[in-house]
Amino acid sequence: MSHTFTAIDFETAQGKRYSICQVGLVRVENGKVTAQVNQLVCPPNNFYFYRNTEIHGISASHTCHSPTFASVWQQMKPYIQNQTVVAHNGAFDFSCLRHTLDYYKVEQPEYEPQCTYKLYKKSLADLCRQHNIQLNHHDALSDAMACARLYMMHLRSKG
Repeated sequence: MSHTFTAIDFETAQGKRYSICQVGLVRVENGKVTAQVNQLVCPPNNFYFYRNTEIHGISASHTCHSPTFASVWQQMKPYIQNQTVVAHNGAFDFSCLRHTLDYYKVEQPEYEPQCTYKLYKKSLADLCRQHNIQLNHHDALSDAMACARLYMMHLRSKG
């Protein structure tokens, strides 16, 4: 198994999967973190549902001058295209990526998805407590870093 992968996490502004408002990305090469992206993103129309803001603390005032996801994608694409990409609850994050790229009419990348929730069958918060991993839950970079650490543990356990 390759110890090179990208861990991602997205926070959304509302119920639409294309409403990404924060990107967290952690690149791991040969078992070492080599790059991190922590980027606020202006979702379509900079529209937020108050319950999403209650969860992650991001609001329209935070993202009104931020780039759109289409702009941020150019920075992310090399870490996603033809890579192993890991997320905790990948069903959500991979769906967000797909829907957001569709929204901006950007070609979908090829990648190998992996999900730490499927591997461990526990919430990210529970796993971080269990393995003493620092977590500022619902901060996209913190969630992506925790996911990366969990996936590294998984790879080490497989040899």
